[in-house]
Amino acid sequence: MSETTGTTETSEPSESTVVRTAVQVDGDPASYLTAGRQDAPPVLMLHGTYWSRVWLPVLGHLAEAGLRPLAVDLPGLGRSGGRLTPETATVPALADWVTRFAAALNLSGPIAVAGHDIGGAIAQHLLAHKELDVSRLALVNSVLYDSWPAPHVAQFRDGGAEEGVRAARRQAITRVLAGVATEPLITDYLDPWTDERVRRSWMALAAAADNRYTLDLVPALKRSTTPKLLIWGEDDLHETVQYAEQFASEMPGTTLIRIPDADHIPTENAPAQIGHELANFFATPMPTPTPSDS
Repeated sequence: MSETTGTTETSEPSESTVVRTAVQVDGDPASYLTAGRQDAPPVLMLHGTYWSRVWLPVLGHLAEAGLRPLAVDLPGLGRSGGRLTPETATVPALADWVTRFAAALNLSGPIAVAGHDIGGAIAQHLLAHKELDVSRLALVNSVLYDSWPAPHVAQFRDGGAEEGVRAARRQAITRVLAGVATEPLITDYLDPWTDERVRRSWMALAAAADNRYTLDLVPALKRSTTPKLLIWGEDDLHETVQYAEQFASEMPGTTLIRIPDADHIPTENAPAQIGHELANFFATPMPTPTPSDS
């Protein structure tokens, strides 16, 4: 399946060029941001109730570290085509879609995965169910355990007025961007929700939000020795840092990095620090297994 090149976007402060492109998945264009060499090790980056824009500030840092970040928009969201329903918007269904996206890009072998918000639930599912060969897992203010859905998402679980989605998204985006919330940045984040198809897909994602999908993964994650990195904006009101502390204490091979004075999208508050931490984590070679003495 061929990729088509689209709009070029810039990622400050990196000098690397971030390109938006697309590949066909299930007959619809799956839009994604990418940077770096085509032959560099891939890093699959998943969003949740926002879109791939949350990863833009750090993509150049990963590319400069010799990685190939791929920040995809889930179907019906962001710039991707298609449309979600409550059935196709569940965590297991979206994890299946991500595996088809990876196949469309011919990604094989071990792959690093990062997840934000509900994208973190998808990433945890991929690791726990071994739907992809996940070599390293990074979670940035991800849903964990029973931390979700947040009230501003849960209010749409039983439907609600579609015209209220954009106003609710503006309110949420303004709050979570906190000290960096300028009107141009808020408008940029809000742009996909001008599309009625995206608003309806987002409502389907809200309707499918169910914390049993993360709670059910806990036993498998406790057995997993895959390296894990948590990066957390400490001021998040819903995905609180206490959930991250619990995860770090219970899951093997987990490191927690706190980002002070940052809310739910810390990539906008500390892009250089987070880009550096993600790049170091994903670019570190896996340890070579030692021969058994037996």
